[in-house]
Amino acid sequence: MIRFSVLYPRTEGATFDHDYYRDKHIPLASATWGISEIEIDRGLDGPYVAASHFRFASIEEMKAAMSRGDRAAIVADVANFTTITPVMQTSEVTG
Repeated sequence: MIRFSVLYPRTEGATFDHDYYRDKHIPLASATWGISEIEIDRGLDGPYVAASHFRFASIEEMKAAMSRGDRAAIVADVANFTTITPVMQTSEVTG
């Protein structure tokens, strides 16, 4: 199992619209990549204000999904909900 995480670090003076992220941005990414296994976190404390985790059966499935659709539309939509530059991580789920 592969997990692609998008993390939004707490940043002084930054804004983040959790409702837009959950209701508009994540459905856009999900539809573009054709996936439904997604978890969304709202950070209560710690280094991140929010995060999303997309699950794929394999790295090949992830690469195929991310090559579908208009990635530019997903990237452009970030400005609609935050001023934070996201940090991305791809992980192998081992437990």
